[in-house]
Amino acid sequence: MSINKLSLDQPAYYEITVPGKLDRESLDWDGGLEVIKKPHQTGVPTTTIAITADQAGVQGLLRYLYSLGLPLISVVCQDALKSDLDQEKP
Repeated sequence: MSINKLSLDQPAYYEITVPGKLDRESLDWDGGLEVIKKPHQTGVPTTTIAITADQAGVQGLLRYLYSLGLPLISVVCQDALKSDLDQEKP
């Protein structure tokens, strides 16, 4: 999925990285998400959660991660980056 402009009500693809090893069951989240476990560049184990959601869905997931006491390493909207790069091509 590629979007031309990021908006509050349109879904986009996000990757949220937190420290530690999580699995899909431990997240207890009802939305469609993918869990990717890999070491961070510092060697610390991390989990990247990939989700396609609108801004409200992402905010809900971020609040849920906060309630679990998980600090954020990164939140990246991949669709917006892809669209911005496509627009820069001549």
